[in-house]
Amino acid sequence: MVQKVVINANIYTGEKEIPNGYIRFQDKILETGEMTGFQKQNNEEVIDGKGNIIIPGMIDVHIHGGYGVDVMDADPEKLVYLSERLLEEGVTSFFATTITQDYDAIEAALRSVKNAKESRNTIIEGVHLEGPFISEKRAGAQPLEFIKAPDIELFLKWHEASGNLIKLVTYAPEKEGAREFEDIMIERGIVPSMGHSDAVREELMHSKTTHATHMYNGMRGLHHREAGVAGHALLSPQIQVEMIADGIHVHPDMVNLTYKIKGASGTVIISDAMRAKGMPDGVSELGGQKVYVKNGEARLENGSLAGSILTMDRAFRNIIQFTGCGIAEAVQMTSVNQAKEFSLTSKGILTEGKDADFVIMDESLQVYATYHLGRKHQRGELS
Repeated sequence: MVQKVVINANIYTGEKEIPNGYIRFQDKILETGEMTGFQKQNNEEVIDGKGNIIIPGMIDVHIHGGYGVDVMDADPEKLVYLSERLLEEGVTSFFATTITQDYDAIEAALRSVKNAKESRNTIIEGVHLEGPFISEKRAGAQPLEFIKAPDIELFLKWHEASGNLIKLVTYAPEKEGAREFEDIMIERGIVPSMGHSDAVREELMHSKTTHATHMYNGMRGLHHREAGVAGHALLSPQIQVEMIADGIHVHPDMVNLTYKIKGASGTVIISDAMRAKGMPDGVSELGGQKVYVKNGEARLENGSLAGSILTMDRAFRNIIQFTGCGIAEAVQMTSVNQAKEFSLTSKGILTEGKDADFVIMDESLQVYATYHLGRKHQRGELS
């Protein structure tokens, strides 16, 4: 692979800011530094960053699909296509996320993720198993008929079918057998996430959960006489909270309140996007359920929100707008935290030896180009 270097860029490495710097790379990052120390090397391609912004590639750990594709389609070729489209948003890694469904359909979806990953043509880094071990009372867009208590034998079968790619599991910690289920996950390096849960805080005090799925949605909320799932997440330093920063699933004021409590280090920005992302308004589908998309909202026939049509670059801009945080904090919430929490050791920060996964944005934080393992995927023109 030809050695390249982007110069004259404002680089947010995930650890520090280099106000006028360069990044030298092939498939891995070779060097970053200030322009005052830059020297062109023989035969390398020089790209002028024109004072624009470079951030680490974003990592979406909760996404069901987009651009006409759903993970539950169980089609490896569609997952390759989804990967290509997500690169346009500045996403360089994602967790293919399942939904509560017929158990054979879940297994087929997991096998397709394994096959897609093995093709080396995707940006999939893992699987987020959302359900079916959740609460019927907080099902949201998850079909009730397939919800069940944690089943370790079934789970291990699914984990094997995925090629051991399951890295995150949404479950209800109040369900019978949840403590043993948590131990099985933790032994395998899988993060247990409380979500679609009706638990009271007393129940959660005995849980080993360290993540909260789409904060405030599909969970027992805050009440002045019971902190619930949301309150437990806010009060527990060990819990990373996911937020869908579309201004619909969580009001901007509540996004800001949560940020003030959890900080950039305790917050993970996700899309929770579904098939309808990037598609015209109208009728779509999520896990076999009809979904109606209008004015940026995706809802089931009963009115329940059914995932989002949020792009991660818009989420990046939104979190800055909603909280007043800086670019460095937005980088932490869209990349650094995910890489750390899920042991994606080659991702998340732009330092020597890490994967050359980064995004060039203009001053309005619009994506110009995304580099994945050093390969360029262009979207616009730099000003």
